[in-house]
Amino acid sequence: MTIDNLKTPAVALGTWAWGDSGETGNGYFGSSLTQAGLEEVADKAHAAGFTLWDTAIVYGMGRSETVLGEVLKRYARSDYQLSTKFTPQAAGTGDDPVADMLEQSLARLGTDYIDLYWIHNPADVARWTPHLIPLLKSGKVKHVGVSNHNLSEIELANQILGEAGFRVEAVQNHYSLLYRSSEDAGILDHCRNHGIPFFGYMALEQGALSGKYSPENPLPEGTNRAQAYNGMLPQLKGLTDKLASIGQSRGAATPDVATAWALAKGATPIVGVTKSNYIDGLVRATSMTLTSDEIAELEALADAANVNTRGWWEQEMVV
Repeated sequence: MTIDNLKTPAVALGTWAWGDSGETGNGYFGSSLTQAGLEEVADKAHAAGFTLWDTAIVYGMGRSETVLGEVLKRYARSDYQLSTKFTPQAAGTGDDPVADMLEQSLARLGTDYIDLYWIHNPADVARWTPHLIPLLKSGKVKHVGVSNHNLSEIELANQILGEAGFRVEAVQNHYSLLYRSSEDAGILDHCRNHGIPFFGYMALEQGALSGKYSPENPLPEGTNRAQAYNGMLPQLKGLTDKLASIGQSRGAATPDVATAWALAKGATPIVGVTKSNYIDGLVRATSMTLTSDEIAELEALADAANVNTRGWWEQEMVV
């Protein structure tokens, strides 16, 4: 078993959009990013105590890791935590593709260890999970988790790791007001009952729950986000209006409330940060306590929207 427990922050910082090339269709979020701007984001985040950065090799096929590594050079390694992933679909053909992909991530991130290393999706749990064990023993990986795994796959991964004295130390799935399949499938309860931190990505549904976008002001044309969400914006109005009104009553903004909802459910939301003022929102969200009535009303409005935001890469969690 690993000696030191994973230090789980209230919120993790997402860098999926940091892998943007700026070219339409190429991981395109439509965010305007500069090194100076991202350094400002990092400075503000660290000052506020948010220090766990989540990335992956497939976010821009290495660009996100490279940019993040450059931005974090300004800090001592002990001042932040790195979370990145082995993606089976991008595996090479060497003897140990997991170790090979880890080495690439270490080089891009400019470090000799990863705090939290994930199997990105369950392409073959029995095949890939055992490869984490030597990485844990070597110290190049401090903690391991699984992402986009259903409950039986989480249990199988845990069994495989358990035979070597380790365990699944975190679970990361898509989780938002609009997409609660991990809750419906009992994964949140399982994590709670076993002391496993549950990380929820896309808590703001790539901006669709930020209140910034509407049928009159859609997500940036030509982006992957626009393709996924613009068609459902009319159905989200009741929910985003309620998020906004709760925010106004608390001196907060619409996305802060969507993040606070995830926190209230026991999740550690992974929130994409591309602008420094997003950090102010995270500070507000982590200090906000929603009432049970507010949570119930938000969930009822989310259900009434009747949209499906499951990503193309995701399997159904309820089996």
